[in-house]
Amino acid sequence: MLSLFQRKRPPATAAPPPAPATSPSKGLTLPQSAASLLATPRRQKLLEHIWQRTSLSRKQFATLYRAPLERYAELVQVFPASEAHHHAYPGGMLDHGLEIVAYALKLRQSHLLPIGASPEDQAAQSEAWTAAVAYAALLHDIGKLAVDLHVELVDGSIWHPWHGPLRQPYRFRYRDDREYRLHSAATGLLYRQLLDRDVLDWLSGYPSLWAPLLYVLAGQYEHAGVLGELVVQADRASVAQELGGDPARALAAPRHALQRKLLDGLRYLLKEQLKLNQPEASDGWLTEDALWLVSKTVSDKLRAHLLSQGIDGIPSNNTAVFTVLQDHGIALPTQDGKAIWKATVASDTGWSHSFTFLRLSPALIWEAGERPAPFAGTVTVEDIAPAEDVRGTMHEDTSSPAPAFAAIAAQPSLETPSPAMADPVADLLSMFGADAASASELPASATHTAAKASPPQQAGTSGQPTEPTPDTASDGRPSGTQFMAWLRAGVSARRLIINDAKALVHTVDRTVYLVSPGVFQRYAQEHPHIAALARQENIDDWQWVQKRFEKLQLHRKQANGLNIWTCEVTGPRKTRRLHGYLIKEPQCLFDEVPPNNPYLRLV
Repeated sequence: MLSLFQRKRPPATAAPPPAPATSPSKGLTLPQSAASLLATPRRQKLLEHIWQRTSLSRKQFATLYRAPLERYAELVQVFPASEAHHHAYPGGMLDHGLEIVAYALKLRQSHLLPIGASPEDQAAQSEAWTAAVAYAALLHDIGKLAVDLHVELVDGSIWHPWHGPLRQPYRFRYRDDREYRLHSAATGLLYRQLLDRDVLDWLSGYPSLWAPLLYVLAGQYEHAGVLGELVVQADRASVAQELGGDPARALAAPRHALQRKLLDGLRYLLKEQLKLNQPEASDGWLTEDALWLVSKTVSDKLRAHLLSQGIDGIPSNNTAVFTVLQDHGIALPTQDGKAIWKATVASDTGWSHSFTFLRLSPALIWEAGERPAPFAGTVTVEDIAPAEDVRGTMHEDTSSPAPAFAAIAAQPSLETPSPAMADPVADLLSMFGADAASASELPASATHTAAKASPPQQAGTSGQPTEPTPDTASDGRPSGTQFMAWLRAGVSARRLIINDAKALVHTVDRTVYLVSPGVFQRYAQEHPHIAALARQENIDDWQWVQKRFEKLQLHRKQANGLNIWTCEVTGPRKTRRLHGYLIKEPQCLFDEVPPNNPYLRLV
């Protein structure tokens, strides 16, 4: 089957040598070779993982996979994957490309392809389908080079990705007029930069594979069947991981789930919680042509609502939430392409005030007969000063009359990822199983990272016994009682997972173990109004919740009177520790107590 790629080929025409490693002019970046770009330990581990997911020799892997990956690296260089969303740092596009290929090949192993074919045909086509999954994943975002970026070379000429790899020092900026939906459509301009004639000849020999691959390359994922689904799921997992979410749960979500959940969440909030068209203080105003929602208010409440529905992968940073809403076509952009508008609201009573808004199309929220009456006053758009642009651009100098370009250091440190990727390979590959030998991983019952470094004295409010204080709030306000009701409901509905990777609730010593501070932080995230109560006591919001929980006296104390217990989490390669509370009576959360987590033991 692979004889096509084992025959002797004529020598390729030598490519022009890369630009010499001299110091470029200010604001310019030197292009690098694929070998240099892929040489970091993190990327080498991802390449090793990709090879492990194929059934090829090193020589065959070099032809079918390594060569396209190297061409991809030379083409994307150190461009970010996005301006202000996921992988928005130098080299982010290359990292995202390697990650999504790794995820996609992991997912592919769970499918016998083509679906419905005989076992003989599936075996004969196995490697072709595996390669097609990898190529589709690698190419899914490459159109961004053509439609999102304006790249200028040192000689003043404009570079387009169909020219081939960069050979001169360059600088770039994001286009103000870029359109999100063009990313997939532009893929067809560039896939020949990665896939050579022999690869395409080989894949075109499998009709059941060739058609969905062409649909993916044309951006028509809805017609691409399982191939399109694998790419969408792998992309979602890589994005969730980089934004601090759970890749495994992102993989389990149905296609387009995030966009649908965002819209459903906004519709729910507007029906049940947000106040519109109030003459003074309000959460938003509806005019004839737009719905204006106060940006911070809607972001906080939308995040809390989605978390309460068990939806992970929602970024905790408001700027990232705004970008997600814009990228999914929900928040309408300003003339500068930003998500945030600044406008002054004036009512007919004479009251006026300036806010930052998200602007939505009312048709997204209401059917024609359901739309409320418009606001009687006015909403007047203002200009946003550069310092107030909450979405931001990469190092953009808006004070200069010349075009503002994203300035990356001449020799960027690709070993230093963004803060959200502090332990990238271990987190990325931990879901892939024990055969990812280069990854440092825990079993499914791993520790919650938020508590792994906290000593026992810091995990509790004080680490000392607390005097019993009744919890009197029974009217729905935040309280210890409400926290326990939320906890039981979350466990019962499986919105809060137990005994799993990053779980906040475990069963240990025939009772319940609550990870601190993670479980209290989660409750506080879903109830953002706790922050105001916590400020009155000059403590963090999660500490406010923790104190109310301790007052219930539902937890078991140590012999020395301390509240916090330490658990040791033992995995195949490392041991970690958790800190948290033991519940006296597990029946307060479970009707039937699950078996103890075999990977945890009390210290």
